Amino acid sequence: MLSPESAAVIRATLPAVGGALDEITARFYSSMFAEQPELLDGLFNRGNQASGEQRRALAGSIASFAQALLADPDTRPDALLARIAHKHAALGVTEDQYTIVHRYLFRAIGDVLGEAVTPEVAAAWDEVYWLMAGALIAQEARLYQEAEVDPRKPWRQWTVVERREETPDVASFLLRPADGGPVPPARAGQYVSVKVLMPDGIHQTRQYSLSNAPGDGLRRITVKRVVSVAEAPEGEVSNQLHRTVRAGDELTLSAPFGDVVLDDADSPLVLVSAGIGCTPMVAMLEHLAATGSTRPVHFLHADRTPADHVLRADTRRLVEQLPDARVEFWYEQDATEEPGSRKGLMDLEGLDLPADADVYLCGSLPFMRAVRTQLLQAGTSARRIRYEVFGPDLWLAHAEG
Repeated sequence: MLSPESAAVIRATLPAVGGALDEITARFYSSMFAEQPELLDGLFNRGNQASGEQRRALAGSIASFAQALLADPDTRPDALLARIAHKHAALGVTEDQYTIVHRYLFRAIGDVLGEAVTPEVAAAWDEVYWLMAGALIAQEARLYQEAEVDPRKPWRQWTVVERREETPDVASFLLRPADGGPVPPARAGQYVSVKVLMPDGIHQTRQYSLSNAPGDGLRRITVKRVVSVAEAPEGEVSNQLHRTVRAGDELTLSAPFGDVVLDDADSPLVLVSAGIGCTPMVAMLEHLAATGSTRPVHFLHADRTPADHVLRADTRRLVEQLPDARVEFWYEQDATEEPGSRKGLMDLEGLDLPADADVYLCGSLPFMRAVRTQLLQAGTSARRIRYEVFGPDLWLAHAEG
C-alpha cells in the first residue's frame, strides 16, 4: 500500500520524473556498469543495453507501476510484475541485487533532477521502489521454490544431441541434461535462458522459447541469427551459437520460466505468430497433439516467404494430428510455393474465429499490435489475448495497446 502522503508527492512529481526517466535510466546503467562491471557478466545483455531496449523497459516499468499505485494504492499491476519476475528468475536475480540497483538508480535520479529531489520527493519515490522490489522479490522467491532452483546456482549444463538447420538464419538445438538427471518440468510457451561465453571472456545470456512439447526427455530451442541492421549491433548470443555450437557440445541453461503458457482448458484456441515468433506456438501445438487434445485450434502464421518460415513442416504435421485444427499461412512473397497460403500481411477478415477463443500472440510488436487491433474489432475480448515478447517488454512496460 502506498501511503497517502507519498501518493500526493508521486502524483505531483510523476510528470517531471516520468519525463526524465530515459535520461535517469541511461545514467543509472552507465554508472552501475562502470563501478560494477561484473554485472555485465551473465546478468545484463549487452545488446539490449546498446539498443536502449533495457533502459526503455525499465523506465516504462517504473512509470507504469507508479501510475498503477496512484490509480489504486491498494493494488499492484500483477501482469507487469509477473512478466518481470519470470524474466528475473530465468537469470538468477537475487534479493541483494535490488539493493545495488536502488543505490545507483537513486543516485541517477539525484544527478538528473538536482534540487527538485527534496527529502520528501526522495522518500516518496523510495517507497514506490521498495513496494515494487518487494513484490518482485516475493514473486521470484515463489518461482524459485516451485522450480526447485537455488538462485545462487541457477544454471545447468545440457548436451547438444542434434543441431538442425531450419533455414540459412535459423538453427534448432536438441538438448538433454549433461548430468543424466531428470528434465525439469516445463509448460508449453515457456522459455529458458542460455548463457554463452563470448570471445572477450564475458558471459552473455539470451532467452529462447522451448520449441517442442515439454513432456519428453529432451528440450529444443530454435535460434534465429540476429544480424546487424543500421546502428543496431548483431545478436551476440545467437551468432555465437550459430558459429560455434555443434552436436556433442554443451550449453548452459536455466530452468524454464515464463508466464505466457498454455492453460489446461476446453475453450477454442487461436495461436498467432510471425517469423521466429512461431517457436512457442509450435511447442503449444505439439503439447496439444501429445496429450490428445480435442480443443478447436486455429494456427495463424505470417512470414516473408515459405523458405523463411521456420518449423513449417512440423506445424503441418501437428495440425494433421489434431481432430479439430486448421492452419492459415500468409507470405509477403512467393506465396504460391506453399499450397493454400495467402499473399500479403496477415488479414483476419473473413476468418471464422470463435468469439470465446483464448488467443496467444508472438511476433514483433508492430505485428502483434496490428493483429490485436483486428481481433478486438472482430469481437474478441481483450482479457482473452495474451502475448509473448522476445527481449525486454516494451509494450507492457509502457502500457501501450
